Amino acid sequence: MHHIAPPVMRDRHKKDKIHISGPTGLRHKSKAKSKHSPSPVSSLGRTGSKNVVPSLGDATELGGSEPTLSEKLKVFKASGFDPEEFLTSKCRNMSEKEVKNVCLYLVDLKKASAEEMRKSVYANYPSFIRTSREICDLEGQLLDLRNLLSSRAVLVNGLTDGIRIDSFSSHQKGSVKVEDVNLDDLEPTNQEKWLAEFMEALEVLLAERRIDEALDALEEGEKIAEEDNKYQSLTSNAMLQLQNNIIEQRQKLADSLVESASHPSATRVELRASVQALKRLGDGSRAHSLLLRSHHRKLQHYVRDLHPAAPSLGVIYITALSQITFSALAQAASDSLSIFGDEPCYTSELVTWAANQTESFALLVKKHFLASPASSGSLRIVSECVQVCLGHCSVLEDRGMALSPVLLKICNPCVEQAFVASIKRIEQSTAAVAASDDWSLNYPPIGSRSFSASSLTSVVSQPKLSSSGHRFNSMTQEICEDVGSLENLHLANQALESLFQLFNTYINMLINALPNSTETENLEGTGRLVQIAETEEQQVALLANSVVLADELLPPALSKLSSLSQTDDGSRRGSDRQRELKKRLQRLVDQLRDSFCRQHALDLIFNEDGSVRLCADMYLSMDGRAEEPNWFPSPIYQDLFGKLTRVANIASDVFVGKDRFATILLMRLTETVILWLSNEQAFWDEIEGGQKSLGPYGLQQFYLDMQFVILFASRGRYLSRNLHQVIKNIIGRAIEAVAATKIDPYSVLPEDEWFADVAQLAIKMLSGDDGYQNEMEDIGSPTGAQSIESY
Repeated sequence: MHHIAPPVMRDRHKKDKIHISGPTGLRHKSKAKSKHSPSPVSSLGRTGSKNVVPSLGDATELGGSEPTLSEKLKVFKASGFDPEEFLTSKCRNMSEKEVKNVCLYLVDLKKASAEEMRKSVYANYPSFIRTSREICDLEGQLLDLRNLLSSRAVLVNGLTDGIRIDSFSSHQKGSVKVEDVNLDDLEPTNQEKWLAEFMEALEVLLAERRIDEALDALEEGEKIAEEDNKYQSLTSNAMLQLQNNIIEQRQKLADSLVESASHPSATRVELRASVQALKRLGDGSRAHSLLLRSHHRKLQHYVRDLHPAAPSLGVIYITALSQITFSALAQAASDSLSIFGDEPCYTSELVTWAANQTESFALLVKKHFLASPASSGSLRIVSECVQVCLGHCSVLEDRGMALSPVLLKICNPCVEQAFVASIKRIEQSTAAVAASDDWSLNYPPIGSRSFSASSLTSVVSQPKLSSSGHRFNSMTQEICEDVGSLENLHLANQALESLFQLFNTYINMLINALPNSTETENLEGTGRLVQIAETEEQQVALLANSVVLADELLPPALSKLSSLSQTDDGSRRGSDRQRELKKRLQRLVDQLRDSFCRQHALDLIFNEDGSVRLCADMYLSMDGRAEEPNWFPSPIYQDLFGKLTRVANIASDVFVGKDRFATILLMRLTETVILWLSNEQAFWDEIEGGQKSLGPYGLQQFYLDMQFVILFASRGRYLSRNLHQVIKNIIGRAIEAVAATKIDPYSVLPEDEWFADVAQLAIKMLSGDDGYQNEMEDIGSPTGAQSIESY
């Protein structure tokens, strides 16, 4: 038997420092620990991806003969491959356009690769977490199996030694008498002394909670046990007792650490120390779960400590709750990474735990704080709450945990519900104001969203709208600001389409406000009627609402949303999209303008009883009279001139700086009347084939009416080429109708100067000019004038 040196020595120079050494003969050179092979599981956020090198063109395009595929790839496999130098050499002989195309291709490929990597990570992440957990569980089972096999091996060795000793004793039977052996004289061996002192010292360390020294002692004991398996310095019974004691004390220490860390009063420093000690014991999975459970328990405690009346504070309470939640997650992540590093099994558990905590937090916020505002359309409150949560959540992105998708997945439906409800609320509120709108244009009230600080010094610069226009504008600007603050939710496209639909709805309200509108008649009985604009000033105010909104107020807000929804950063595509936005708005304004012109044209063409005022009989009946008629434009064209004059005067005051819109409005109104005349088949059926034929007087009156229209439209600068051409066509058609009766139409028509003089005189008379008396004497009868040869 080997000589056993004193196994346990206390260092007298270091107070309370217990040093445990093994028996002599057990101190041998231990095998160097083999380095752990890298874990097959990738670290958090680290995924493998193939390097895809885009082709820069065929070999024939870059010069040289066509190489094989292996030759093409050989340059990329070289260790000294330089991408920039390779790209420069290949692009040296390429044109600028080709280089730009290659760069655009590479950028698109980069975006596609990043998107594909993101999809792959999200698709495979649950499998990755599940595999990591299984590996952790398998490692723990292997450790338990190793301990079990070691204990069984010691037990087998002990049984073998006992059998050998019994066999040896049977051969020496009777050589020693039992009564000759004095048990009191037997002293414990050095092995037994060392083992007893080792167990006593370990119990002292555990009792005094000197955790680090106890861990050192356990590691020392395990090291001695491993070395003794090779050198057999301890008996089997001593080895079995040593290993059983180590296992028992390890379990006792682990339970003590778990109990200490689970105590509600445990500080963060105590928690970290317990978790680190438990990890040293080889139970890292349990230690990490203990760490996360402790942080979860503290998080719940902090949430309960919030003031009971705090939920009534809304955004203030959510701010405090969000800060507490994500601060706790940040502390847990910091503790996990500092103790366990970036090992995949632990980082996966951390991310899963953080995602679950974020989901619980989001469900709590949704249930108690977002559901009610979302259903009532309070988008501002919902957006502020979500924005606060996203701001605190973004802090964890620096630690490798992107939890915003989890938060948005739960909160996004509430935001969309609030947005839809807000759109509906704007429509209802605007309709309610439009029902009592007097359609008078005023500046925005002080304190409204559209009344800026600079408005106090320059009120004239502010747009004038009716009360419904101001309500629509203020609520629309508010919802655009709320949506713009939630860029991460990608609501820009939906908001754009909804706002266009909302503006279309408001345009329909304005159309319904026109007298005798067919849309208004169709809405009777639905409870959604609007105040009718009776006067021409009120009707022009309808147009002013639409023009100011479409030209000045809506484009900036819509352009901001459009920039958020663009996937291409090119300035050309951005400018094209802005032009498209303005075109869409203008098309809606054109609907109101056309309805306005159609309504006024019908008022001129038809009488109140529904009979046609502009009919063929007004020209066919002129040749049946005995005396020559008084030459003056027909009443309907006099009324048209008067209406256009009044609308022009109103538009000059309303559409300040928008002369083009006023001109187009007058042009469209004139065209609407003349086009109706051109397309009215009943009128031309009577002119060209009726019982009465169009005579000389009727032709002269028709010619005079058309010249009158051309003259006042030309003077007002709203005579379009289309209108001029239509008038020429219908005059030619009337001339042909007279020629069909075997009458030379050019022989009965005076010169154009006479028609121009009469039209000029009519304009002065209708305009209230006193200088028309003398001109009436100068204008003679058309019968005395020379006829025109052609038109």
